[in-house]
Amino acid sequence: MMYIATDKERCVVLATYIVENNATVRKAAQKYGVSKSTVHKDVTHTLKSVNRPLFEDVKKVLDKNKKERHIRGGEATRRKYRHGDQ
Repeated sequence: MMYIATDKERCVVLATYIVENNATVRKAAQKYGVSKSTVHKDVTHTLKSVNRPLFEDVKKVLDKNKKERHIRGGEATRRKYRHGDQ
């Protein structure tokens, strides 16, 4: 877990990670040791008042991830049954 002093700092760090790595909320939460709910709230609510341009960039990545999530889920299921990991 990474210690970040304030909520404002945390939301900027999380948002920067998501934008730079084209990461999902789940990946960011895992990397920084916080919950998915915290990441989502930070980058969709808190960030809007802290850094508007970064918020717009994160929104684009999150929208893209939302559009693609059914594909990622289908790929995970395919890998599961292809390798017999039941």
